[in-house]
Amino acid sequence: MMVYAIAFVFYVVDLANRSGDAAVIGTKRSRSVRIGFSLTVLGFVLHAAATVLRGIGAGRVPWANMYEFALTATLAIVAIYLVVQFFVDLRFLGVLITGMAVLFLGISKVNYYVAIVPLPPALDSYWLVIHILVAVLSVGFFTLAFGLAIMQLLQTRRENQIKNDVEPNMKFLASFPTAVRLEDVAYRLAIIGFAFWTFTLIAGSIWAEAAWSRYWGWDVKEVWTFVIWVLYAGFIHARATRGWRGTRSAWLNIIAYAAVIFNFTIVNVFFKGLHAYSGL
Repeated sequence: MMVYAIAFVFYVVDLANRSGDAAVIGTKRSRSVRIGFSLTVLGFVLHAAATVLRGIGAGRVPWANMYEFALTATLAIVAIYLVVQFFVDLRFLGVLITGMAVLFLGISKVNYYVAIVPLPPALDSYWLVIHILVAVLSVGFFTLAFGLAIMQLLQTRRENQIKNDVEPNMKFLASFPTAVRLEDVAYRLAIIGFAFWTFTLIAGSIWAEAAWSRYWGWDVKEVWTFVIWVLYAGFIHARATRGWRGTRSAWLNIIAYAAVIFNFTIVNVFFKGLHAYSGL
């Protein structure tokens, strides 16, 4: 977590440098990004090692309670962020990714750390590996799409200011992609995440039938998994067929991701259900 925190500082320094004079920030900016990204990779390696060691110590996959789930989910978010760099440069999202990693890991360590315990009977299934693994991967893609939607709204505001001959007040956005480009990449990442989430819903239903002899029982986690699926389906459908682009598309993306966060925080902590990790 400390390595992520230091990387976060370097990403913030990069944003501050971007806000300065473009003629003098080039070297400082690139150096800050390189250091921040390198530290992110190092943090990911240490994070992965800690997760694997937790699994080895438990003798099972490390996502049976809130602490382990937060450990794995943040690892997946950082992993997706790093992998996507091979296809499109999204290092400017480093401040969001490392910031979320520090926040989630810190909260889970302080409030939800528990000693290693055996799996409850309902969770002792190979479907645990399939269902949760696909879920955390989809959350990784949704997180990047969410970050791009935020940047899209900021970039749209800046572009409107320039169009209206108003001095933009977010100069660091000058070196970022255009709002249209940010929206397109966010949409593609959301589609990938949606495909994973669809499989999450299907795998969860199969697991529920094996564990509780029914595919669907209106358990609170089941309901919110479906709500998230509907929200992202609506976002993708509205943009693809109804022409909902620009700020409306970004806000739909953000609302859908807010449901994801609600599901993995509020629902897990304050709602009871058949899923044994809820409330831990």
